[in-house]
Amino acid sequence: MRIDPHIVVNGADRAAAFYVEAFGASELERIPTPDGRLMSVRLRIGDSELHVADEFPEMSVLAPPSIGGSPVVLGLVVDDAEAVFDRAVAAGAQVRQPLGDMFWGDRHGQLEDPFGHRWNVSQHVRDVPHDEVVAAAAALFESPVPRSSA
Repeated sequence: MRIDPHIVVNGADRAAAFYVEAFGASELERIPTPDGRLMSVRLRIGDSELHVADEFPEMSVLAPPSIGGSPVVLGLVVDDAEAVFDRAVAAGAQVRQPLGDMFWGDRHGQLEDPFGHRWNVSQHVRDVPHDEVVAAAAALFESPVPRSSA
């Protein structure tokens, strides 16, 4: 089993070109509609597929800018976070969180693409014991470390 996200954008053709440039995606197929919109552009990014569609407001299929943003973040787990991050920024992504070494053991940053979708870029760099991750997260949010009820 895997998860293949389907995202909606204003301009699926332009978005597909952006994902090819920014993340090295390859286009597998596209399904146009008679009015010129794209019902789906199927892309491969690494081992995953991403489906990109134009807006269809008449069916309540809307992109993040049309609904005030998106609560969803798409995650890329990569071998070279610096290279992927820099490539995406050069292609037009905006930095939301610069790359940095995180307490959970990843080199991690967040981008927003030109179509309103957020992307985490992560590279695992070291193993951190779970209790240390929990303690660091609690310190970050200034709350006591949760205790197990076991």
